[in-house]
Amino acid sequence: MLPLKKYSQLIKAEATRLGFDFCGIAKADFLEEEAPLLETWLKNGMHGQMSYMANHFDKRLDPRLLVDGAKSVVTVLLNYYPEQRLPEGEDDYKLSKYAYGEDYHFVLKDKLKQLLAFIHDEIGEVNGRAFVDSAPVMDKAWAKRAGVGWIGKHTNLINRQIGSFFFIGELILDLELEPDGPITDYCGTCTRCIDACPTDAIVDAYVVDGSKCISYFTIELKEAIPDEVQGKFENWIFGCDICQDVCPWNRFARPHQTPAFTPHHDLTTFSKRDWEDITEDVFREIFRRSAVKRTKLEGLKRNVAFNQPDREEIED
Repeated sequence: MLPLKKYSQLIKAEATRLGFDFCGIAKADFLEEEAPLLETWLKNGMHGQMSYMANHFDKRLDPRLLVDGAKSVVTVLLNYYPEQRLPEGEDDYKLSKYAYGEDYHFVLKDKLKQLLAFIHDEIGEVNGRAFVDSAPVMDKAWAKRAGVGWIGKHTNLINRQIGSFFFIGELILDLELEPDGPITDYCGTCTRCIDACPTDAIVDAYVVDGSKCISYFTIELKEAIPDEVQGKFENWIFGCDICQDVCPWNRFARPHQTPAFTPHHDLTTFSKRDWEDITEDVFREIFRRSAVKRTKLEGLKRNVAFNQPDREEIED
């Protein structure tokens, strides 16, 4: 039988061939360090109306409750930094770069399923599941353990080679592999992300109050956006990249190589008026397979209106 190191090398080589930028491995175990932090975060209500974050607390901390006999967590990173950013001037509404192209859930899940099929073909019967941000898996914690990055003060994962503009996915397997170790935190004394957040969502280094984040308000919150954050969104209408844009490590960000993440051609010339006058037909065409569908047209219009200085209430 091939040694554990050889199995690990095979999986990492195939991950690279499939287009993933980084692949690391951690032992499937209880997340002892993260457990009290998650409990405190939830008790303080920092998940806002994201009630799903409080569900499956035990499973979120122990992958062996998600896959019977789990022994390893394989983490992959897939870069999404665009070759050409959409307009982000004072007169432009802004989308988070992760939402430029096709919904990452589809793209990553497909690649992870291919990686799992490879494992079955090359190694044998392995029980495993692919996860992409749609199950109680603490992806950043596993990525940190797998050594593909460290968690920055804005709580996003940072990689020294490509910054932080990437998606994270996992395979949880009942296959024992050679684990990688975590790497050093390279944030140092930098506080640019904390200083730049217009809603003060980064309440302390490494602690983000999700209920204060622009991404939360523009994506997760289904009711009216509170008046107290009026004028603080800087024209972000779906998500927010401010804390990542100011991070010095993102000077190493390089354009992705995934065609599916290229924005719809109409988006590249979308004016402020186009956003304000967007119709259901245009919304469906441009965001047919996009993460932006999560807000529905009504939510997007609410976000656009909230960014207007003399906004009027959107009629039901």
